[in-house]
Amino acid sequence: MPDMKCLVTGCAGFVGSHLSDRLLIQGHEVLGIDCFTPYYDIDIKRRNLSPALSSERFRFVEGDLSELDLLPLLEEIEVVFHIAGQPGVRKSWGEEFAAYTYNNVLATERLLHACVKQPIQQFVFAGSSSVYGDAPEMPWRESTCPQPRSPYAITKLAAEHLCNSYRLDFDVPTTIVRYFTVYGPRQRPDMAFHRFFRAILAGKSIPLYGNGLQTRDFTFVEDIVEGTIAAGMTPEAKGGVYNLGGGSRIILNDLIDLMRSVVDRPIIIEQLGEQAGDVRHTWADASHSAQVLGWRPKVALAEGLTREYEWMRQVVGGEEHERNG
Repeated sequence: MPDMKCLVTGCAGFVGSHLSDRLLIQGHEVLGIDCFTPYYDIDIKRRNLSPALSSERFRFVEGDLSELDLLPLLEEIEVVFHIAGQPGVRKSWGEEFAAYTYNNVLATERLLHACVKQPIQQFVFAGSSSVYGDAPEMPWRESTCPQPRSPYAITKLAAEHLCNSYRLDFDVPTTIVRYFTVYGPRQRPDMAFHRFFRAILAGKSIPLYGNGLQTRDFTFVEDIVEGTIAAGMTPEAKGGVYNLGGGSRIILNDLIDLMRSVVDRPIIIEQLGEQAGDVRHTWADASHSAQVLGWRPKVALAEGLTREYEWMRQVVGGEEHERNG
């Protein structure tokens, strides 16, 4: 794979920081953009960014995609990885919806528009399995009709349509990857495993929404990164949609049992009601990704949970050390 000049938006986030690190390890040049939205503690994002900042092949620009002068930044970029966006299903209702339209729709349109007539070889958009909603056809294929249930999912699907429009009308070489429940080190504080492990380490209960019979298809962050890079570096992928998930689908009640074996300590469950926008099941058919991208998930759920738990122990231990001076 020849060295490429890449743009990574959302480079200080969970997936974006891992992606930037991996591209640098592979020898590529990376221009990272992040506006440090206060969705969670900005200091966490700055720590995520620290490894990339130590590389001479990494350049960082702090700024908002909807306000930056993007044309000069794109002049020599060959592959765009658009990872930035406003995350979270449960927070996307009501007054907070404006942030989702701004960060997921407006920012995406502005970046796509800036890519028109630029020497871009591939524009990879980080989509979400949430666009499938409760589609009855299981497992979900890329051809499954989207049925988004939450405002968040609607904005992610709208961004996909923008990618397709710019590909068809302006020849921007867009490719869409749909992430299935990403987990691993650097996971956002609002995400389930991060909250679960933090609560377990503090001896507190963990929330379980619904009856626990829901299923989720979990995907380790390293696998997500490898699939995203493959989408950006495979010419045949251009114009396609690719599920990045599969291999770790599990019933939530069984997941709790697996977590007990990982942490080797009691887990207290707080049973809560169903949450608006939460789907019953997720299940990826990633055969198309395997065929075109040569991608298959490699990290089993037990291994991935163990790695995230060890990372969380270090995070919590570091916080305790800071508090104790």
